[in-house]
Amino acid sequence: MRLVYLGAMARPGRSNDWGFPRWRGYGSERGATQVRLCDRHGCEEPGDCPAPKSPNSPERWYFCERHAAEYNRGWNYFEGLSAEDAAAREAGERRDAGGFANASHYGWGGPGDGTRSRDEMRALDVLELESGAGFDDIRLAYRRLAKANHPDLNKGEEAAARFRAVQAAYDVLRKSEERRAALSR
Repeated sequence: MRLVYLGAMARPGRSNDWGFPRWRGYGSERGATQVRLCDRHGCEEPGDCPAPKSPNSPERWYFCERHAAEYNRGWNYFEGLSAEDAAAREAGERRDAGGFANASHYGWGGPGDGTRSRDEMRALDVLELESGAGFDDIRLAYRRLAKANHPDLNKGEEAAARFRAVQAAYDVLRKSEERRAALSR
């Protein structure tokens, strides 16, 4: 009988995943990972920011964050194009992306930073204010619009309707401001 030592061939190695490969964390391989260095001469940082070598070219430079910022500062997208070609390309890109601007009313949050309700946003619109207006701005806009549309100064049904809309908008915003003040105490 002949005995042969199999050594490493008999037991391939030990695994830390207990037979379930999905239990391994991402990037938990035992081997060395290859890191691409920055393409800037002399830089030893990882190059993880791709930058195009020229317009409409699939080739990319790979810079570190610092050198990518330096590269982008001097980037001219329309370099090498005549004025007519640059204008045509800009118009084409605006046309292609125009669908996104036209569909902005389908956005989840709409205008504002999410701190105001839809009714408050409508009230701000009636008072001709931006979404981030403070209550002092709201009070000034209310007084200005109430004076301009007051039924005693302006005869007509549309001025009276506008005055009522301004009053209702101010009431919505005043009540929400009172609620915020009560909650912050």
